[in-house]
Amino acid sequence: MFVPNSMLKQLYTLGSLKKTQSGLSFSLKNRIKSAHFNQILHLSINEQRVDSHKIMISLDSEQQISLHTLQKNQGVEFPLGAILNVFVEGIFVSELKTFNINITLSTQPFGDIHLTMEDKVSVSAPALNEIPRSIENDLHPEMVQARQNYVSEITGVTPTKLFNIDVDLPSLRGNIEHFCGVAQVPLGIAGPLMVNGEHATGEFLIPMATTEGTLVASYNRGMKLLNKSGGVKATVVDDAMQRAPVFVFDDARKARDFGAWVADNIDEIRRQAEATDPFLKLRNIEQYKSNKFAFLRFNFTTGDAAGQNMVGRATYVACGWILEHYGNKNNTDIKNFFLESNMATDKKASAINILNTRGKRVTAEVTIKRDDLIEVMRVEPTQIEKHQRVASIGSFLAGVQNTGLHSANGITAMFIATGQDVANVSESSSGIFYSEITEEGDLYISLTLPSLIIATCGGGTGLGTQKECLEMLHCSGPNNALKFAEIVASVALAGEISLASAISSLDWVTSHEELGRN
Repeated sequence: MFVPNSMLKQLYTLGSLKKTQSGLSFSLKNRIKSAHFNQILHLSINEQRVDSHKIMISLDSEQQISLHTLQKNQGVEFPLGAILNVFVEGIFVSELKTFNINITLSTQPFGDIHLTMEDKVSVSAPALNEIPRSIENDLHPEMVQARQNYVSEITGVTPTKLFNIDVDLPSLRGNIEHFCGVAQVPLGIAGPLMVNGEHATGEFLIPMATTEGTLVASYNRGMKLLNKSGGVKATVVDDAMQRAPVFVFDDARKARDFGAWVADNIDEIRRQAEATDPFLKLRNIEQYKSNKFAFLRFNFTTGDAAGQNMVGRATYVACGWILEHYGNKNNTDIKNFFLESNMATDKKASAINILNTRGKRVTAEVTIKRDDLIEVMRVEPTQIEKHQRVASIGSFLAGVQNTGLHSANGITAMFIATGQDVANVSESSSGIFYSEITEEGDLYISLTLPSLIIATCGGGTGLGTQKECLEMLHCSGPNNALKFAEIVASVALAGEISLASAISSLDWVTSHEELGRN
């Protein structure tokens, strides 16, 4: 299997060189794909060859074994993410000395791997004020208490509300590190909101977690108006989650030829990717060429999970297959490879996602009767439509990825309440707002969220209060992601008409003065 040298070098863990009682040790971590480790064929340190009987190895934290025992056992499995520790006897180590390490490994399917590294001995010094931590069970009540005591000792402050924990500690595993308390965010309810979607149908009471005064009231006012118009028509238009690796070549021609090979082998690439998760499907691979780089943008559907980790793992496996099979044919062509080129634009609003979708692409729309708009919002449809046209110019001049007003407000409040990855608001709140006056003089408005990244399974959606909020929406668990997406988009539309009306009727400042000051 061909792997670029730049990837092979990552097997060695820089900074892992340490002094031991009998010599030194260093670590190799499998960052490529699961393999079988056969043997160390050669090891020299500072150009001095090390006898094989002076070398011991251990996989992760297992017992050390000799190379003779390793050969007798016909090697060991070397899974992805596993750490192989190498121990060398009889090497004199002085602090801060630089060592040149040359090692040859026999593996399957990579074949013989030759690595040359330079590293300094890691001098461990006692950490100052180190946060208490347990590798075995960091969420044990005693460890939580130890960190609370630590906070008090370091800061001189003992929080009472922060440390008053009413949460199932084991449920937090995989969601938080160094846990010491719970930050409470006020939660209000708005609605009910009538949604006429293909997945969400009926009235929904909306939980919104925020510390911004007027936010819940503003959205509630928008929902009242939309309900008078028969509710919001919501449609999920597209669904895709990306990972975007890049392959580096000597020149543009080789990058072009590689792209043609990828297109010819899409079926096998899809099979490799989809084998990593039963809920994941590879839709297609977009290709972008620039200079001597081939950017591949893998597009997946991920079921009811947001899916960033799922697609990362699937793309990694697929790229491993690409490196192996394209490399056997042209083993000098690929000069470098990175799993993410920044073209997936994780946690960043982008033009490519506005065009091509990331997460769920949802449109919420409604036609509001002129009389209802005047009654509830005290503003004419023509004033809203004129403001929207002016605001679009302002958006263009500012260079923002949003022609609306504040979709981030409602989306963030719902994300916090329901356990979403809140950093995804940066791209989820991109919005395309449109309005027009109908022939009857009513106001049609619509909002498209082209990159709404949500989940009803995984992440923080299963935690106590977060799960309860999803249950309020009847969106907890499998087969609810599209339903939840329609509700979120409908809520965002309610916020747009409410703020647009407040600005147009000059109620914006007075509302904040009344409700948003403490």
